[in-house]
Amino acid sequence: MKILGISAYYHDSAAAIVRDCDIIAAAQEERFSRKKHDARFPVNAIDYCLQEAGWKLTDCDRIVFYEKPLIKFERLLETYLAYAPRGFRSFLKAMPVWLKEKLYLKSVLKKELAKLGDCKTRNLPPLMFTEHHQSHAASAFFPSPFDRAAVLCLDGVGEWATTSVWLGQDNQLIPQWQIDFPHSLGLLYSAFTYYTGFKVNSGEYKLMGLAPYGEPKYVDRILDNLIDVKPDGSFRLNMEYFNYATGLTMTNEKFHKLFGGAPRKPEGEMTQKEMDIARSIQQVTEDVVLRLAKTIQQELDVNYLCMAGGVALNCVANGRVLREAGFEDIWIQPAAGDAGGALGAALSVAYQYDKQSRFAMPFLPSPKSDQMQGSYLGPKFSDAEIRQYLDSINAPYQYLNDAELMPKLAEILDRGCVIGWFQGRMEFGPRALGGRSIIGDPRNPKMQSVMNLKIKYRESFRPFAPSVLGERVADYFEIDRPSPYMLLVADVRKNLRIPMTKEQQQLFGIEKLNVPRSQIPAVTHVDYSARIQTVHEETNPRYHNLIRHFEARSGCGVVVNTSFNVRGEPIVCTPEDAYRCFMRTEMDYLVLENCLLAKTEQKAVPKDESWKMEFELD
Repeated sequence: MKILGISAYYHDSAAAIVRDCDIIAAAQEERFSRKKHDARFPVNAIDYCLQEAGWKLTDCDRIVFYEKPLIKFERLLETYLAYAPRGFRSFLKAMPVWLKEKLYLKSVLKKELAKLGDCKTRNLPPLMFTEHHQSHAASAFFPSPFDRAAVLCLDGVGEWATTSVWLGQDNQLIPQWQIDFPHSLGLLYSAFTYYTGFKVNSGEYKLMGLAPYGEPKYVDRILDNLIDVKPDGSFRLNMEYFNYATGLTMTNEKFHKLFGGAPRKPEGEMTQKEMDIARSIQQVTEDVVLRLAKTIQQELDVNYLCMAGGVALNCVANGRVLREAGFEDIWIQPAAGDAGGALGAALSVAYQYDKQSRFAMPFLPSPKSDQMQGSYLGPKFSDAEIRQYLDSINAPYQYLNDAELMPKLAEILDRGCVIGWFQGRMEFGPRALGGRSIIGDPRNPKMQSVMNLKIKYRESFRPFAPSVLGERVADYFEIDRPSPYMLLVADVRKNLRIPMTKEQQQLFGIEKLNVPRSQIPAVTHVDYSARIQTVHEETNPRYHNLIRHFEARSGCGVVVNTSFNVRGEPIVCTPEDAYRCFMRTEMDYLVLENCLLAKTEQKAVPKDESWKMEFELD
């Protein structure tokens, strides 16, 4: 069976192709369109996936959309009726779009697909629809290494569900129970994202990164007023404080009064209040997720847990679930948000509808035992294509084989330089995992501020992740298993930490930023934690080889890894994207497969900072 999965029209549209349950390709539309979180029909992502598979659109046996628009429309209507006459302005804004396009999404999709396939709609493969949380659950369980597991999906909202629990067994997903809109842990977290001045649906990870700088001063205020959490983790929100059900903002005046003022303006001054609020909602979120996970483990009597949905990208909460919920292991879909819904929709049809078999061999837990191939599912470019591009723009470069290149890069990193690293297939999902990364020396105490302010052009408090040799992870961090998708947080080992002086212990908030916390300070957050990516020879041999060479030279089996982009821009996709980003920033070197470019050798380009203005409010 040849199945194309699609997600679109909300945020992070994407496409994925599955052949007989093998994942052939998957990519977000934003990487091609260069519009961050692009929600439009993923024409470029579909085109890439078809090219990678070597198919035409009409070769597909089925095309699957990741949610059911009629059920979502039902939820919108029922919500507006329940809150009438409040929300009339929001109703007037939403309904024309639905009545013109979204209500007739099947026809809209067929027209778009027909243009892409250069054929008439009647010649298209059958078009199918899965439910939103079904797509999430399928993306979590079916690529996982487990033959039986609980599945927990947490996000803002799908059609009705905001939290859902499933039992995954062989090629089936059996729904257990769900919590419905408007009671949503994801929307609660997004409300605080909005209140602290960040952009909803993209700034939630900034809130998570800000949390360790604060104190949990507002936890009781949140639990007493905003959310009623039961011992089993089920919850209800007090909608008197929220505006998202029918309004055009996340929070209302009652919410603002509760927390002592209006939301912080984007780009406004970051105060201790925002840090304390971030810490408080992070703690509440972790506690709810942990209670839910413990309940599921007891109810379903399973050893393993799979997770998806936007809340599953909260890697601090994931780390607590792994350590405290009672499961032997957990597995999180690396594209846990809506982009992963495209893959989940295709897999749901492959396994549940077409009854494909899941395991052809015994379950063997290892870094390569899941089906995501390291999440390297996007485009790859050959050395010939890269050299042709560089020659066309007269960019000076060296071409080196790996035996020459890797030790040279290790020496460059050891000098404190920053490298743009572009190789292999592009990652699927929001994390750069050594395909499209910016890398540096984690021992350098200035590396975090240099990368944030001179290369990423983003907030100084934002932490960076370590990429660590998979076989060495326990030597640096308090974790005993692989974390290949950068979705688990664990503490740096105690023997590597640097104790704070009495004077440093008196510091508050952002004052802690420049205090080295360990022997690898560039990847150690203020609370001694790190968001870990383990790198494995089986899934990314060249990145693994680079870190091995750096370890041989420096004694450190870790590098700093951040996504290859600047603030407000999607991760780079093509060599042209990478070169443009390289020239706009203060990166020192660029590696495009086996081509090495030094910034000092490039032609000077006119100073143009107009592109930054577009992203100031992101």
